[in-house]
Amino acid sequence: MKNFIKEKMPDNDLISLYTTMVKIRMFEEYVADLLFAGKIKCPTHLYIGEEAIATGVCANLQKDDYAFGTYRSHGFYIAKGGSLGSLMSELLGKETGCSRGRGGSMHVVAPEIGILGTTAIVGGIIPLAVGSAMAVKMQNNDRVVVSFFGDGATDEGVFYESINFASLKKLPIIFICENNHYSTHLPLRYRQPADNIYQRVKSFKIPAVRIDGNDATVTYQTTKDAIEHVKSKQGPFFIECNTYRWRAHVGPWEDIDVGFRKKKEVEKWIKKCPIKKLERMLMKKGVLNIKKRDEILSKLEEEITQADDFARQSPYPEKSEIEKDVYRN
Repeated sequence: MKNFIKEKMPDNDLISLYTTMVKIRMFEEYVADLLFAGKIKCPTHLYIGEEAIATGVCANLQKDDYAFGTYRSHGFYIAKGGSLGSLMSELLGKETGCSRGRGGSMHVVAPEIGILGTTAIVGGIIPLAVGSAMAVKMQNNDRVVVSFFGDGATDEGVFYESINFASLKKLPIIFICENNHYSTHLPLRYRQPADNIYQRVKSFKIPAVRIDGNDATVTYQTTKDAIEHVKSKQGPFFIECNTYRWRAHVGPWEDIDVGFRKKKEVEKWIKKCPIKKLERMLMKKGVLNIKKRDEILSKLEEEITQADDFARQSPYPEKSEIEKDVYRN
């Protein structure tokens, strides 16, 4: 891997990373409030605490690059350029949602920006991403495929089958493991004999690294290097991002009350906030100040409010269309 000197990254790109992360955080916190109020009914898995990963990865992607994700999908949808109005509409089950109100939070689809699907099946999205990477290679185009998944997916056999096939065929795919150390309520240490996911991947002759997933600049540069590797037709690349989700596995709570993780553990990771980490660096460099930060927050607050208004004013799907789009015509 190349050494990354943060000072060499253009100021505008740094501000863009910061803005995207804050956008994801503010949207997710707004959604959390709606969940507490019972205004969102579909199961919702929040991305709060992991914003640097989707932001750093997607900042390198082109609009027509393909991305696949899990049920914790809001972050990479927003980072890839998805509409807040369409996402909010989907959460409320409206016709104007990105999946036309049929998918909810866990099944986000936006082919117009390269998001071909997300799924609640642990590990289930990985072979779909690999299949798309195979199609990209057969079509001989310049697209890159990215597959986001959690550490829980590495418990599944299909994960190993997929990376084996991707390596064998030298497919243009980047695997992004968002290792937040929990699969639902079960810690990694109770599921796997060693905390060495990226090292296991190396046995498939795939370059694999572990990075600080709470550092957007490191995630950005690592992904940039991975894309160079993939586009030079050397095959897949694997990035394990060390991170932590602040909220419950599903819903707006903290999961402290159910007894499987301690308050001190959560507080420890909150101190490693990816947004505060980048904000401090930008303030120190003079790239960001309090006035500019407040301007960013104000614009994002307005954008989220407009997205909520759009969603609330949008219609629900017609009952007559209940069987529409279930099967391909």
